[in-house]
This record gives sequence, C-alpha cells and structure tokens, in this order.
Amino acid sequence: MKILHTSQLDQSLITDFLVTHWVSPQMVTSTGVFDCDKLEGFAVLKNDKVIGLLTYVINDDECEIVSLDSVEESRGIGTALVKELEQIAKENGCRIIRLITTNDNLNALKFYQKRGYRCVKILQNAVDEARKIKPEIPLIGYHGIPIKDEFLLEKLI
Repeated sequence: MKILHTSQLDQSLITDFLVTHWVSPQMVTSTGVFDCDKLEGFAVLKNDKVIGLLTYVINDDECEIVSLDSVEESRGIGTALVKELEQIAKENGCRIIRLITTNDNLNALKFYQKRGYRCVKILQNAVDEARKIKPEIPLIGYHGIPIKDEFLLEKLI
C-alpha cells in the first residue's frame, strides 16, 4: 500500500472524496471549522481513486486528526494512515494527538481505542452547535443513533 501526501495529488480528487463522504470539504467540530481539502494530509489510491484519506493540523506540540475515511474497511488503510501521521507528529515534536468523533460513530470509537487512543472528554450537545454553522449535518447517524455529542480522544506520543 502506497501512502501519498495530499500535495502530490490533484486537488479535485481530495475535494470529490470529501464531498462524497462528508457532503462538503468543510468539517465543523468544537475545535474549529476546517476546509479539509486545504489541510495537510495523506491518501491511499487504488486505480487513480482515493480509497483512504486522513487530514490533520499541527499546532505547537499538539496534532489533531480532522478527518479519517477508508472506503475499504478492515484492509489496514486507516491503520496505515494513522501510523503515518503518528510518525509525522513525532518528527514535528508533538506530544499528543487528538481527534473528535461523534457519539454515533461506534466504529471510530472502537478503531481508535484499539490503537491506544483514550476518550478524555464528552462534549454534550456540541453537534447541535456545529449545525448552526453546517446545517447539513444529519440528525440521525450510524445505527439510528441521534447525533448530539462529540467525544474527544487523545493519545500521548
């Protein structure tokens, strides 16, 4: 599996992938509003199509995963992207990696916890606030669970 920095790719590949998976390239969380197609990131391609994408920001000694998506589940794509980011974070002097996921995303909670990330905070009703900026965030998410809260996960590196 070959991991490419997003700067090596045609911008439209990244934007199209984000629109397909998130309705728009914009991600709104309690940590900020991000245009994911303009962030640093890594991608995995198959037949010239993005099948995995991770975007991130580094601020001082902290790194935040803003988005992570894999089209082919259980193939190691997400794990490879996270490992790549963890290495970059170490090289940049980061001491911690953070991320936000929503209360309905049980697969993400399982994925990250298996890789050493811990839930450190629940931000109640944070998604209601995010909808004020991005109203297309659905009310109901995975498994029919209402999307209301954000979970902050962290891993010390």
